[in-house]
Amino acid sequence: MAQSSSSGTLSRRHLKEHDASIPGSPRYVDSEWESKEVIMHRELEEAKARAGQMEKTMRWWSDCTANWREKWCEVRDERNKAKKDMKLLKAKLEITIKDLNAHKSEIQKLNTENVHFRKEVERIFNLLPNDVKTKDLVSVLSDKNCTKHCTMHKNSIDQDKLHYQKEGLSPNPEVVVLDDLQNKRHSRRGMVNEEILLQKISMLNLKLEEATKTIVVEREEKNSLHLGLEKLRIEIIQLKDRCEELQDNRSDALKELLEIKCRFQGELNAAQFNLIDEATNREGMDRRLAELRTELERLQSENATEWGKRERLETEKISLERENKQLRGELRELQEKVENRRTRPISSCDIDSKQMQLELLERNKEVTDLKHSQDKLKKILTEKTTELSHAVRRSEQYESEVKRIRTRVEELKKELTIAQDDLDTTHSTTRKLQSTNEDLNEQLESSRAQFEHYKNSVSENQAPDVVAEIIDNTIHDGNEDKKINK
Repeated sequence: MAQSSSSGTLSRRHLKEHDASIPGSPRYVDSEWESKEVIMHRELEEAKARAGQMEKTMRWWSDCTANWREKWCEVRDERNKAKKDMKLLKAKLEITIKDLNAHKSEIQKLNTENVHFRKEVERIFNLLPNDVKTKDLVSVLSDKNCTKHCTMHKNSIDQDKLHYQKEGLSPNPEVVVLDDLQNKRHSRRGMVNEEILLQKISMLNLKLEEATKTIVVEREEKNSLHLGLEKLRIEIIQLKDRCEELQDNRSDALKELLEIKCRFQGELNAAQFNLIDEATNREGMDRRLAELRTELERLQSENATEWGKRERLETEKISLERENKQLRGELRELQEKVENRRTRPISSCDIDSKQMQLELLERNKEVTDLKHSQDKLKKILTEKTTELSHAVRRSEQYESEVKRIRTRVEELKKELTIAQDDLDTTHSTTRKLQSTNEDLNEQLESSRAQFEHYKNSVSENQAPDVVAEIIDNTIHDGNEDKKINK
């Protein structure tokens, strides 16, 4: 009995101490966990929002880079087309320059030949007498004129003879002899000179025909060259317009590049600040995770202690159940004794039985109290286990989200490096385009200079109508000789 009373008092003290230490703890833990969960949710939402902003910026950058690549591809195509056109124009210019040089050499040859022919014609005219000069000029113009002139000369001689015969005058014999001699000499000389002149005139006619043919061909070539020059001028004007358009496009592209640089630098700075903030937040998250891990370890240790307490309580419960069984057996025995003693008068045994009943009532109360405390402990244990499971799940979720955010941050860093590489490539392409544009401008200036030089040379070396000048000069000399003879 003494042992049972001492064990009951110990269990009561233990339950009172446990009840005194437990009632405030679950509420306190719940409030702490709720506040920490709210903070963690806010931080996760902020991190998600920042990650979304970074994704939007990176998408915008990818779209910008794609647009710039398309624009630069178009500019490259236009530049390649302009290069091809410049090469074709250069080839055409070289061909035209070669043709011009060949025509210049041919014109110089023809000029020298014309000068030589002029000298020969002048020399022939200087050698001939005045009458023959007029006859030769007329024969140069046409062979029919030559024959007409000869017939006219004979007719004039015949008319003089008839005049003398009509008047009945006999001409002087000396005059007649002289006339006969002169006629014979003139006839001989005329025959020889006529043959020589006919040969020379035929040669000159052939040369004149060749010269006229060459002049016609040269005129046609000159017209074709003028047409080619006009085409080249039109193409040069078109190339100038294209170069101006390319310069305007380049200036617009440079302006857009500067604007994009400013935007990119601002966004880079913002991204760097965001990365710094994310790094600081990540450090804070790591610290909080460490704190949560320490709290988890503490809760696990508390859980272990609670499990130890539970096992102790179960052992105490088993011992109490055994004591209850013993007490029930004792109660039955006592009830049997009481029933046996009812018939007997009240004695000291009745007093003992009353005391025993009182003790039994106290023991029953203690047992009920222990049952209530055990139920409370079970409820607390179940709540703690559920809270622990929830905390473990949340910690696992937080760790997975932190890992995902870390991987996302690393991906954003990689995308940032790729965007910086794309910017460097765009800078290099702009520099290359600037250098190629400068080369094209230099080529245009050189082609302009060549075109002006070609223009000046063509204006200086225009082929004169040599044959027309020769004919005019011969006709003018013939008219002057006729005036002198008259």
